Amino acid sequence: MTTPHKPVGIGIIGCGKISQAYFNGASTFEILKVIGCADINPAAAKAQAEQNGCEAMTVEELLAHPEIELVINLTIPAAHAEVSKRILESGKHSYCEKPITVEIEEANEILSLAKEKGLLVGSAPDTFLGGGIQTCRQIIDSDGIGQVVSGTAFMMSRGPESWHPNPGFYYLNGGGPVLDMAPYYLTALVNLIGPVASVRASTSKAFETRIATCKERNGEELPVEVSTHCAAILEFVSGAVVTATFSFDVPKHGHSPIELYGTKGSLKVPDPNTFGGPVTQYNMDSEAEGWEEIPLTFGYEENMRSIGAADMAYAIRTGRPHRANGDLAAHVLEIMHAFEAASKEGVTIEINSCPERPAPLPTGLVKGLLDD
Repeated sequence: MTTPHKPVGIGIIGCGKISQAYFNGASTFEILKVIGCADINPAAAKAQAEQNGCEAMTVEELLAHPEIELVINLTIPAAHAEVSKRILESGKHSYCEKPITVEIEEANEILSLAKEKGLLVGSAPDTFLGGGIQTCRQIIDSDGIGQVVSGTAFMMSRGPESWHPNPGFYYLNGGGPVLDMAPYYLTALVNLIGPVASVRASTSKAFETRIATCKERNGEELPVEVSTHCAAILEFVSGAVVTATFSFDVPKHGHSPIELYGTKGSLKVPDPNTFGGPVTQYNMDSEAEGWEEIPLTFGYEENMRSIGAADMAYAIRTGRPHRANGDLAAHVLEIMHAFEAASKEGVTIEINSCPERPAPLPTGLVKGLLDD
């Protein structure tokens, strides 16, 4: 089976560490055709182009290319807004790595510009389209654990300085555990139980500087500009209350990534920075006394970066809504900024945006397709 739609030509701006995962994912979907890539470092673009069978271009050449309709923006967070605006101003649809921008005002400007030009905006994370979280979505939508009333979300580590080849930006404005990692958790939660209504939070910073231990930067001192620990309480429009912690100050822990607690049972959601399982469920009416692992009912369990761009490509061709959309990403960004504001002001922050939950994926999809 093949898609009846003409493939959407795509270009990739930013050929760093994450780009190969996007190239790999894009090759899975018939709706996507990678035409070219660009980077501020021409050698990086050339290397990725040679490895992935596309053309190395300058950014200007890529934005002017007549066959490229959709551009994936993989630049560093501080550059997301500027590059996404250039993409839209060139008349092309924009899909960006997370976060959609660093500042809320920039995100709103991008959404307004896209609406003005009749273009689509998308943003990672798209991991919620993987088999693990889509299976969780099906359980919740089918009343498998009843009404979700509470939950927990934990992303805690010692930080990226031991493994990332260029970890410094994680501790500068636009980085930190919230802007870097919370998008996976918050997007998954909004997909599962709907938008957030308000937040309370406390933030802190354990160190003023960090020492890189990765081989590329070993011994380099890294200034820390952002909070590196955030403890938050999120109240959802549905009434559910979720306790969340995002931290680069934790040497080791034993918490599940996400657990949701309903009126009929509980659900352990897999790591939202992955696409697969395991999914485990406790049902109060089941004969089983403990957690039961649930077989995944959806495909796309392996690393499938670009699935959000592929879903957006179907939207370009058919006019249907896309799931990893700009409104969802801007909502998540507003929540993340509210954490710091709630901590500084000592108050509950109301969230103004209220996007629709993304539609679940259809079951029984053939690999390489996203629509029935």
